[in-house]
Amino acid sequence: MASSGPVHKMEVDVEIKASPEQFHDMFANKPHHVHNTCYDKIQGCELHEGEWGKVGTVVYWSYVHDGKAKKAKEVIEAVDPDKNLITFRVVEGDLMEEYKSFVITIQVSPKSEGSGSVVHWTLEYEKLHEEIDHPETLLEFVRDVSKDIDTHLAQ
Repeated sequence: MASSGPVHKMEVDVEIKASPEQFHDMFANKPHHVHNTCYDKIQGCELHEGEWGKVGTVVYWSYVHDGKAKKAKEVIEAVDPDKNLITFRVVEGDLMEEYKSFVITIQVSPKSEGSGSVVHWTLEYEKLHEEIDHPETLLEFVRDVSKDIDTHLAQ
């Protein structure tokens, strides 16, 4: 039996003008609206099973990453409205061609000074083999999506 490789972690913080609750609500309760904020990056999010914002819910994302149309089937693993946190585990789709596991956590906190928030994205993943690149471009992607959502929420 093959041994498991190490679980890697990449993180990025994005400062936004929106409140933590507004941003969290987009991913927890309205992910099907995210494509309205950044259609060039996310084409849609469909509810496959369960209810928006509930643990165990299964959603399908259609998105464009590195210039290619991609899909992801994700299960919501954790939702904490008090901490403005949501965690998605990718279970099918393009990312599974390179990774054994891929978990995305989004937590939004108020800025320590002034108004606005900080979106903290954490990508935890296990590569299928060492030659697979770390998902740096995906980190740029989530940063750009965060900024697009913030622009939409500020309108």
